[in-house]
Amino acid sequence: MQQFQFEKIESYSNDLGEQSSRFLLKELTQGQGLTIGNTLRRVLLTELEGTAITAVRINGINNEFATIPGVREDVLEILLNLKQIKFTGLVTEPFFTHVSVQGPQLVTAANISLPDGLSLLNSNHYIAAVAEQTNFEIELKIESGTGYNFTDEENRICSGDFLSLDSIFTPVKNVNYQIKDSYKIDEKITEILDLEIITNGSITPNDALNKAALVLQTLFGSLVIDELQTNPVLPEQTETELDILIEELQLSVRAYNCLKRVNIKTIADLVQYSVKELKDIKNFGQKSANEVVEKLQDRFDICLS
Repeated sequence: MQQFQFEKIESYSNDLGEQSSRFLLKELTQGQGLTIGNTLRRVLLTELEGTAITAVRINGINNEFATIPGVREDVLEILLNLKQIKFTGLVTEPFFTHVSVQGPQLVTAANISLPDGLSLLNSNHYIAAVAEQTNFEIELKIESGTGYNFTDEENRICSGDFLSLDSIFTPVKNVNYQIKDSYKIDEKITEILDLEIITNGSITPNDALNKAALVLQTLFGSLVIDELQTNPVLPEQTETELDILIEELQLSVRAYNCLKRVNIKTIADLVQYSVKELKDIKNFGQKSANEVVEKLQDRFDICLS
């Protein structure tokens, strides 16, 4: 089966920290461009994890249309400002943090205390202006998730007097693709998929594409019928660990494609290579070699020389 590889042709970022890249996937048969482009677009926009503020509690406030004495912005404006704060990193469970400011002072995202592994992309982002002699205190609930979380107006107030926010978890802001025909000398028509990915800066478009590909690899890999499970065989007929396909290692797309390209299909094929020989494979490199060594050690207790 032919192996495909995306080629990055341009990349840039703007003043807001957003990153955009274009990728080309060439020599597709007719119809493959639409299938791959549309599938990747859906996964990129809905399946990648991100972090956002999901609820806010302000002392004495029980609705988003109230005002806070000594604060320039009303509650609705503060909520809108909080929704635009961007994080890099993920949390495994909801994280609660306090912001306490004594005026006069401008409150920005930098006033938010975060746990290890979570940081701000726009630490200078404006939240509110607090007047002199005013104590401004809010509590934030921060969570990780996928896609978009819209709160119904009827359920705007959640437990503990928290005001729920419409949360945008996805780190991908937009995905565009075009399908172009390519003509060869033999007049056989192939397709080129031109894919543009725009992220909020919490991950790069390249990482977003790799994560989306791994999601699809895991999804479709689970659909493969395992004949050994549906038709059990006697113990002496069971394949050995070395006969297991390299798909079981769940490698990154880059490492997997490089191994397949040199006809490494099973663990038995893989252990014939030393670490140095793996690094010599075209486009493989040190990072992919380290990944293979770690996976073999953790899964099969095999150490490459």
